[in-house]
Amino acid sequence: MPAPLVTVIVPAKDAGAYIGTALETLTRQFDDPSALKLVAIDDGSTDATGALMRQYAARFDHAEVIRNPHPRGLATARNQGLAHVEGEAFCFLDGDDWMQPARLPVLAAALRDLGCDFVRTDHVTVKRTERRLVRAPFTARGVVADPRTAVLPVDDKSMVDYPYAWAGMLHRRVLDRGLAGFRDGLFTAEDRPWIWRLHLHADSFAVVDAPHLLYRRGLSDSLSRTLDRRQLHFTRAMGEVLDLVDAHPEAGRFRPKAVFSALALSAHHLVRARRMHPAVRREMRTGIRGLLARLPRTETHAALARLDGPRRRVLAGVLRQAVPA
Repeated sequence: MPAPLVTVIVPAKDAGAYIGTALETLTRQFDDPSALKLVAIDDGSTDATGALMRQYAARFDHAEVIRNPHPRGLATARNQGLAHVEGEAFCFLDGDDWMQPARLPVLAAALRDLGCDFVRTDHVTVKRTERRLVRAPFTARGVVADPRTAVLPVDDKSMVDYPYAWAGMLHRRVLDRGLAGFRDGLFTAEDRPWIWRLHLHADSFAVVDAPHLLYRRGLSDSLSRTLDRRQLHFTRAMGEVLDLVDAHPEAGRFRPKAVFSALALSAHHLVRARRMHPAVRREMRTGIRGLLARLPRTETHAALARLDGPRRRVLAGVLRQAVPA
């Protein structure tokens, strides 16, 4: 049997209502079914997710299903999938999303023809009956670029603000170089340090047009809507981003962007924390104070000047406690 061309890593927890759609769309990618390897990770589901994964795995020439007795989180589940990659390319698909037909052949061809380390794409958000195209924030299309050129500007959207791991495809040399993994145990914001690592250390990338990945928004159990302790992990994730930047030879060039991102995300989570249980809210504020305390003073004051008034006001209290005037 021919080796697969692309490995698709699909982690999911309690996604029984959606995982069938996600996996069905993978059957509509290649004319040759041996071109795709499915690696599905059932991350401690209590519903039919695992059974559906095994059912669909039987339809692929290359497939593995991994079962975690207890949830280990999206980052760890993706890392488990990375250990089973075969072929020259790999990508991610979350269990509640799906792909338009022929997306993967287009991405694999672009990766091969452009000869770059990874490609990124636009995506479509789906909320009930509403669909909206979200464009990757990079002007050039189908052109190979240095990933570091896509980190800036500081105060506008750039490719490190578009962290979605499923929005593209990667060549396996990125995996072999140790650039594709996630920090084990992160339950949210795991893709923030992931995308920074790629853009700081990979050699080349491109944004390309392809059939879309469709991303469900507004699900009642999605992490973007959850207000429990898992949201606290964003401070750990941004701390890892700061570590990556500080260790880079061009740290001075990229640190203002990392500081601005840390402040903007902290403001976002402080607003969300108002709806959290008081104990979780206090823990969130403590974590944010710890994150902001490690920010360099000069870059922090410069970033604050770039933030709008509402976000500055939200941050004012924790900044007074964390960063000297």
